[in-house]
Amino acid sequence: MIVNQFPDRIIQIEGEDYLYFGGTAYLGLPTHLTFLEHLSEGLKIWGSFYGSSRNSNIKLSIFEEAEALFAEQIGAEAVVTTSSGTLAGKLVLEHFSKKNCSFYHYPKTHPAILQNNSLPLFIDGNLHPKLLNNTAEDVVITADAILGLEVEATDFNLLETISKAKKITLIVDESHSLGIMGKHGNGVFNSIPNTCLHRKIMVSSLGKALGLSGGIIASDADFIEDLKSEALFVSSSCTNSAYLYAYLKSQAIIKTQQEQLKENLQFLFDDFKPSEALKFHKDYPVIYSEDETLYPKLLKEQIVITNFKYPTYKNFMSRIVITANHTKDDLLKLKKTLS
Repeated sequence: MIVNQFPDRIIQIEGEDYLYFGGTAYLGLPTHLTFLEHLSEGLKIWGSFYGSSRNSNIKLSIFEEAEALFAEQIGAEAVVTTSSGTLAGKLVLEHFSKKNCSFYHYPKTHPAILQNNSLPLFIDGNLHPKLLNNTAEDVVITADAILGLEVEATDFNLLETISKAKKITLIVDESHSLGIMGKHGNGVFNSIPNTCLHRKIMVSSLGKALGLSGGIIASDADFIEDLKSEALFVSSSCTNSAYLYAYLKSQAIIKTQQEQLKENLQFLFDDFKPSEALKFHKDYPVIYSEDETLYPKLLKEQIVITNFKYPTYKNFMSRIVITANHTKDDLLKLKKTLS
């Protein structure tokens, strides 16, 4: 269905109002009036878009300022922004694809960090046997911080059981955790143990919880500097500087929206006993279902959720998304309908 306005908590379909529990705007920033004011200020200062290489002789100070704040918040030595989350993932993959590395991936890893020759990390529920032998090699493992159809952070402790002969680089996609998971919404990157890892890299879209146009890569300072010399990075455009300005100016707004989202989740999941087979966690703003009848059932109650065929899923994916902008009445209707 096609709508003629941004789908916030309410959208209009054929002239009728529907509650919207879809999308990825977990913090409700794309329609937050003060956030939009900051974005408008940013457009006046930095223009609509600076379509130049980051390695150009003219460099904008907003990038280093925003990246320093991101690095501090995420708990990484260094950060670089890109024009999209997909580019962030592809840039990192291209860097390692030119090296003599073996690639492995967790189930349902996002296509942005799925290398063409990557092997499944698990076979019949066990670690791939090649990871247990004593052959010395560089290994790159990719995973989403929140695996497909899951509502809790991925458990990386099993990486400790990989052979010590392997030099492991872990690439984690935090597109659906940055801004809403971890202490102060800083994601899970800093909580992943380093004991068995040679290097840890985070990639993420900024267009989910944070409502920004662009992507981000976080890791140690040496790796980030190497990445800035990659042909793909040098030849690509920057992320939108006006959005980075809005992010810097909106820290108080983001904290308030994070608290509001927590209140909404507490309200919804208090004594939550759905009749459907749903997967949910009280601290995560997404409810999953693989029941193909759920979408039409909710549509009849004038509730729209996300429902489409994702590349790495066998069936249609139904996602019920709670945002900071939903009201108690919205949540009560959802709760009653699901019960």
